[in-house]
Formats: sequence, structure tokens, C-alpha cells
Amino acid sequence: MTNPTYHWILEIINAMCTRARVVAPMIMLCLQAAAIGEVLAEGQDIEDSVIKIYTTQAEPDYFTPWRLLTPRQSSGSGAVIENNRILTNAHVVANASYVQAQKHNDPRRYQARVTFISHEADLALITVDDPEFFADLNALTIGDLPEPLKEVSVYGYPIGGKTLSITKGILSRVEQQVYAHAGAYLLAGQIDAAINPGNSGGPVVVDQQIVGVVMQANAGGRAENLGYFVPPNIVRHVLKDSEDGKLDGFPDLGFRTQALDSPSAKAAYGLDRDENGVLVIKVFKGSPADGVLQENDVILKIDDYDIADDGTIQISQDVLTDYKHAIDMHHLHDQIDLTFSRGGNLIQASLLAMQNRTGYSMVRGERFDETPQYYIFGGIVFVPLNMNLIKRWGNDWGRTAPVSLLQARNEWATTERRELVVAMQVLAADVNLGYHDWRNWIVDSVNGEDIIDFDHFARKLRENTTENVVFKNKNGYQMVINHKEALAAEDSILSQYRIPAAYSQGLFD
Repeated sequence: MTNPTYHWILEIINAMCTRARVVAPMIMLCLQAAAIGEVLAEGQDIEDSVIKIYTTQAEPDYFTPWRLLTPRQSSGSGAVIENNRILTNAHVVANASYVQAQKHNDPRRYQARVTFISHEADLALITVDDPEFFADLNALTIGDLPEPLKEVSVYGYPIGGKTLSITKGILSRVEQQVYAHAGAYLLAGQIDAAINPGNSGGPVVVDQQIVGVVMQANAGGRAENLGYFVPPNIVRHVLKDSEDGKLDGFPDLGFRTQALDSPSAKAAYGLDRDENGVLVIKVFKGSPADGVLQENDVILKIDDYDIADDGTIQISQDVLTDYKHAIDMHHLHDQIDLTFSRGGNLIQASLLAMQNRTGYSMVRGERFDETPQYYIFGGIVFVPLNMNLIKRWGNDWGRTAPVSLLQARNEWATTERRELVVAMQVLAADVNLGYHDWRNWIVDSVNGEDIIDFDHFARKLRENTTENVVFKNKNGYQMVINHKEALAAEDSILSQYRIPAAYSQGLFD
């Protein structure tokens, strides 16, 4: 509801305007009254659509993967859209065990549930089953991406406040950004409006339409007048993806490229000085690009977008962004047209958009809403290497995590080796004497056989029949555990360290 005092003031001014002679001060007062009226009307429409979201989140502890971290309470924002849905950030409800929604100027909290979530795009849809909740709420529509320098309004509940906050800012930049939540590289808008914890999931509004969803502040979440939002084209992609209730995500064609700024490099790969494109440096087996593209091909065009030497395309008059955006806007099974050069010869091809594989990198991306995998053998805790584990070293994980684990992110996965296994810690016992201080050690082979992935590793241990199990890394260092002694000590180790099971639930299902 709008403050009634404002209406009283406006009524007085409007009455004066109707009786006033045409004098400059009064004209100015009337114009100001009209502007105030427009702002109030817009604010009332929007405030009846903005929701405060409360969550209780219980995240797994990847240092001790059989445990959960202490549950924590947090809050975020959201906006009502069609079909009784609330649009918010994925990170607002990630790993949530309990979700509530609260309307503006209403003390009651309604139990809510997540209906669809895209961690990649940091977007989620929630709803409230109580029909009373949506009875007096206005559903907002999704607008178009504003041009740079356009003023936008940000609605939400920052810093845990109970009162709706409205801030204004300027859209200063639109380009591909790394999303903090899951590390995806997608289009994002940058604004200079104040964005703080609690703003997450709130709508960015122009002309009473959602033109973005607030997702993160600059500088690691510290309160600064700079932040980012998920733009409407990404929002629409996720909404369409949600129609069948099954997450498809954003497609990937299975190749990687680098910029081609050097005139010498252009000449080496058969391009004229005035031709632009990006150089293919990797084509993954089994991907849509496999058998079509080759290393050292130069991609000149995707669909109708010409690719510049720096890998950008022009998506509007004032917006340049990474060519990846042209692929991101497709859905599974779409045809994506490519024009590329091979040795100076132009080739055109169409690739079928397929689901993005998680295994292109040796280090899997961050996962949510699931239980971590682990296997304990001879008191040694083995886990797959992923970004969840690396980020367990804190917000400054890029400097504090072990160097060997960080360097592994630069390794491409292959069909022969899809995932890395880490001997994360040793639970001290007689069976593992000599290795008590070993930590965060990447295992490359078991009894001389290279490890394909964590599932393969776990099966090798479970089915082992040799006297000793020899774990070895790529530098030749070895860890030797007697098989019978490891099995005999298992129950006592689990009991001593209060661990419920020797391996994660579902590992051998």
C-alpha cells in the first residue's frame, strides 16, 4: 500500500493546479506533482509484486563429506511473475531445507517450495501452495534489455531489512561475466545502484517490467555501489527451459577457441588481414563439433553474427559481448550455423545443440542440492576433485587452496580420464602408519591401472583381491595399504571418528 499522506499532499497540489493562473512557479509545482504521482503509482504496482524470501540452508561439508555444515538462515528477494511463480536467484534457495515467502507489509510468512532451479544461470522459480498468498499480488512481465546509460530501479530487501528498498542506478555495461554462484560464463548487466546481501533475486525494473534479476555485488559481496544482474534474455531462456520441468541448461558445441589478434597468426591460418575470427584450439571427442571442426580452424561467423578478432559479437547497437552468447541463446536440439575457414577455404556447417557436458574439464564444476561422494579405505578419505572442494578453502580459495588442485583446473578431460581423485586426509590409525601427514594428494593410478573417474576408482577398491593396494601419483610417489588390514580396521576407524559409513550413499547403486 502507498503511504496515504502522499495522496493527501497530491490532492492539495492538484486542487491548486486546477485553480491556478498560468504562472511559472505554479506550473513547475504542477509538473512536479505529476511526476510524483507517476513515481508513486509505479512504486505501488511494483511493491505489490516484490517478495522477501527466507531460507534455512544446510550445505555439505566437503572437508568431511559425511557431515553437513551448521544450518544457517538467510534472506533474499524475488518478484511475482505469471502462473503464481516467484522469480529469484538460485543461490537464495540452494541447499535449502526450508523456504518461506513474505509479502510487502504483511507479517505472515508462507511456506514455499522450489519448482525449478538453474544453478548455471543463478535463477530459480518458487511458489506458495496457499492460494491466499497470490490473491492480491500483481504479476510482472519480462521486458527487454535496456540500452547502456538507461536508468533502472532495483527493488529488494537488503541487509535483512523488513521494509522494501528501492534504489536507482544506471546500466553501465552489458557483457559476459563469470557468475559467482556456479562459475558459469554468461551475459550479465552491470549497474551502479547499491546492491547488498538480501537484494539477491530482486527485480531490476524499467517501465514496470523486469529487465533483470539482481545476482551479485562487486568485490566479493562487500557493500559497494556496483553490482550485476541476470539480463532478460537469460531469464527467458530459463523460463522456456522450465516449461517441461526438466533442466536442459545452456548448450555447448564442444570446442574451445582463442583470440586471433595477431596479423602473423592470421596469415599462418590462411586469413587475409581484413578477415576476423577465433582460432579453434580444442575439439572434444563425442561433442557436436567432433568430426566437423578441427584444431586450427578459424570460426568466422555463428548464425548471423560476425565474430571479431577478440571473440566478440555485436548483439545490439551499443553492446558487444563474447560469441558464446550466440550459442547460449539456443536450446537443446536447435541447429546452430557456423562459417569457418580451414587453410583459407570457407566451409559452412550446422551443428546440433547438445547438453553441456560436465566433463570437459578435469575439475568438475560446483554442484548443489546433492550429497558429496567419498570413499574411506584404510583410514584414507578419498573424494573426487571438484569446485565444491576447492571453494571449501574460503572466499580467497584462489590463493589458499593447494596449488596442485588449482593447477588441475587447466587440464582437459579425456575419454580415458574424466575425473581426478584426491586422497584428501588420513584418519590416523595403525593401518596407515607413515602417511598420517599426507593431505590433498591427487591419485593417478591404483595397482598400476589409471583411474578413469571416481566411480571407477571406488569399484577398483571394492573388487580388489591383491594383498596390497598401491596408490600412485603422476610424480611416482606411492601410498601402500594392506588390503586385509584395511578391511579389518574399517569398523574401528569409523567408530573412532564418528563416521556413519565407509562410503557415500548411492556410490554403488
